[in-house]
Amino acid sequence: MFSLSSYFSVQYLVLLLPATVGLYAVLPQKPRRVVLLLASYLFFWAISGKLIAYLLFSTLSVHHIGLWLEGIQAERDRCLAAAPKEERKAVRGRFQRQLTGIVAFGVVLHLGLLLLVKYTPFFATNLNHLFQLLGLSLTVNIPSFAMPIGISFYTLQAVSYCFDVYRGKIPADRNLFRLALFMSFFPQIMEGPICRYGDTAHQLWAVPPIRWENFLFGVQRILFGLMKKVVVADRLNLFIRQVFSGYAEYDGFVIAVAVVCYTIQLYMDFSGTMDLVMGSGQIFGVTLPENFRRPFFSRNIAEFWRRWHVTLGTWFKDYVFYPVSMAKPMKKLTSWGRKRLGPHYGPLLAGSVALFCVWLGNGLWHGAGWHFIFFGMYHFFWILLENLTEPLTLRWAERFHVNRECLPYRGFQIARTAVLVCIGELFFRADGLRAGLAMFRKMVTEFSLTTLRDGTIFSLGLDKKDCLVVFLTLVVVFVVEVLQERGHHIRKELSQRSVAVQWLVGYGLILGIVVFGAYGIGYVPVDPIYAQF
Repeated sequence: MFSLSSYFSVQYLVLLLPATVGLYAVLPQKPRRVVLLLASYLFFWAISGKLIAYLLFSTLSVHHIGLWLEGIQAERDRCLAAAPKEERKAVRGRFQRQLTGIVAFGVVLHLGLLLLVKYTPFFATNLNHLFQLLGLSLTVNIPSFAMPIGISFYTLQAVSYCFDVYRGKIPADRNLFRLALFMSFFPQIMEGPICRYGDTAHQLWAVPPIRWENFLFGVQRILFGLMKKVVVADRLNLFIRQVFSGYAEYDGFVIAVAVVCYTIQLYMDFSGTMDLVMGSGQIFGVTLPENFRRPFFSRNIAEFWRRWHVTLGTWFKDYVFYPVSMAKPMKKLTSWGRKRLGPHYGPLLAGSVALFCVWLGNGLWHGAGWHFIFFGMYHFFWILLENLTEPLTLRWAERFHVNRECLPYRGFQIARTAVLVCIGELFFRADGLRAGLAMFRKMVTEFSLTTLRDGTIFSLGLDKKDCLVVFLTLVVVFVVEVLQERGHHIRKELSQRSVAVQWLVGYGLILGIVVFGAYGIGYVPVDPIYAQF
């Protein structure tokens, strides 16, 4: 049986992707669509087996719901055209209730399925704990469900499709196979990015011929992502796993180093996967939405989350934040707040409610656990605090003549944000909320440089040579990101250099991956971290 575990597996990089590219390149336009669709379902089946039924159900249901919505909208328009002017408001209201009911059904159906398979054990366990606290002799059986890979990602795509048809942003797609390809495109089905139908569906269906520039740029980005993943993220895993699983044995300094290493690992793992995903799509001429925009150049937490996992953030903004903040009760609250608190703090009342919903959802989306909820509330707190203190910060800067755009101040903001992000990632990675709090406490109260002075920190799965390899690779990534932050298109500028330079860079990446990649004896292949979400 053909099986694979991730985009970084030999089966994907050596078999599935090259075979799909080869077939795609030699076939005419229409059969190319079949190749992409079959490759997508083969990829999903190879990872999740019979759980492919979840994906099929989601695709068929959103296809039906989209057509249902469009049918009601068409009937509404016909009735409005025939109705007298004084009756149109009532007609519009009647059909609006139908449309709202249909889209609510679609959202509850898909999010309900996600809640059922992903969160039922968490809720059942906590309900049993509550019964014990209340002294009740009730016990809820804790069920377990097989969860297909990527369900959190394609579920959000399904919900966005229903909403966008409901809002009239896109027409319902009558072509089931085009919609199926949008839902299942194999480079992004496992870890995103979370695509919108209007952005990618017709790109995928166009299936243009493979161009040399797209192929070259795609392969370059795949290699860059591989370098991030296997040279840095996988190499750091031994140290991170050892410290997080046995944190009670280590002092605060070791824990702090592990927290920083995990933040680096998560970024290298997820952004490296996105490089591979984006590169795979680019080979076929498909531009998927960027999921990272150099987040560690951010000056506050809000900006960080506009740059990190961009498509998840924009999904929550469009389908949670705006609907909540623009609801009638929230509009009334905003109007009341403006009159009493002014133009800055007044809108923050409704905005804070919407922000709370976003970050509660964001935390739960990442996993079923109190530490994930804490992770969401942690970021909600800091973003809310930034919003509340912004006028005070502006006045402080004016009073003391501080140039907020000068390099030292920007550097302070970036460093402060990085520290806050690392603390958040501690709770994200910890084995539960209690473990996270215990690790944070040790990091603050038992901080000691003894393990650094005596060198024992280099015996925890990450020796000095490993540290040097990680450091040099991070320097390369940092230089690339600085250039990108300044507006350089690295691959395009490289293509304008001599062939010798292009081959030198390509072979340098390959050689670095082969020589310095973390694999072989002592290393366990690490599945992409975000695949579990």
